[in-house]
Amino acid sequence: MNIREKTEELEYEILSPDAAKSRDAKRSKDETMCPFRTAYQRDRDRILHSKSFRRLKHKTQVYITAGDHYRTRMTHSLEVAQISRTIARGLRLNEDLTEAIALGHDVGHTPFSHVGEEVMNALAGHFYHNEQSLRMVEYLEKNGKGLNLTIAVKDGILNHTGKVVPKTLEGRIVKTADRIAYLCHDYDDSLRSGLLNKIDLPDIVVGSLGSDYSTMITGMVSDMILSSSDKHDILLSDHMVKVMNVFRTFMFEKIYHSKVLEKERKQAGFIVEQLFKYYMKNPDKMPREFWVREKKWGKQQVVVDYIAGLTDSYAVAKFNEIFVPPVWNQWLKVY
Repeated sequence: MNIREKTEELEYEILSPDAAKSRDAKRSKDETMCPFRTAYQRDRDRILHSKSFRRLKHKTQVYITAGDHYRTRMTHSLEVAQISRTIARGLRLNEDLTEAIALGHDVGHTPFSHVGEEVMNALAGHFYHNEQSLRMVEYLEKNGKGLNLTIAVKDGILNHTGKVVPKTLEGRIVKTADRIAYLCHDYDDSLRSGLLNKIDLPDIVVGSLGSDYSTMITGMVSDMILSSSDKHDILLSDHMVKVMNVFRTFMFEKIYHSKVLEKERKQAGFIVEQLFKYYMKNPDKMPREFWVREKKWGKQQVVVDYIAGLTDSYAVAKFNEIFVPPVWNQWLKVY
């Protein structure tokens, strides 16, 4: 019995009967098993080492022109992974599966976060980052070969948002942990930016969770673990659902749809829109690995794939390269 097999055996001894077991993991394409890592551990490693995950370090979470201490899509994904693992451990579920889903859930995000997603959806007629995340790991990574992730990880990535509930409890953990993470760390970043003050928080949020983002996370995570224990599902108490809904509404009103950030949101959306229109007219200007797939996927899809994969900084650089006269670029460097 090798190390992987011992780990798989141990899962049946220490994990909940409701936990997804690594031995039962399935892939679309069969492959030789690793002697050391379980299937879900391999999925986690494949996502962590992927180009699409690395690009998340230069993709916006909320603040487009932020400084070094503000969250990016990568730090968001890491925080979701840690929160998810804590909940999974508390419920004796499969931590490796939750971590793999959490690390991969946002790899399909466009540059400039949800601003880019909204623009892309309007231009292409249909675009959602969860679907693009699945497309990224399934078809686009490794030069079109994909990562061949397990079915459970792909299901968790696809259904981390939206009305469909993931099939595994581990996937359901990530679905809620994602909301916990973005509410709390976007609130923390908003305090840093000066757009929010702790006294702005609704009374029910302060009374239930406090006003420090660390205690907020602890309160929500504790509620999830206690509410879900022995329930064969991932749940929150009715009170915590109400608190989180109030908190979310508050963040949308004060930050996500804030007029203070409206100008930079429009600027970011304009960049995505112009790049999309340009590459629709000039698909051969994309890297060869994209335009050669036009016959298979269609022009619009390969343009969407290319733009969705861009980082914020690279999207700005391409916009300047295409639309800004060289002499202006030289002037901008000087001043």
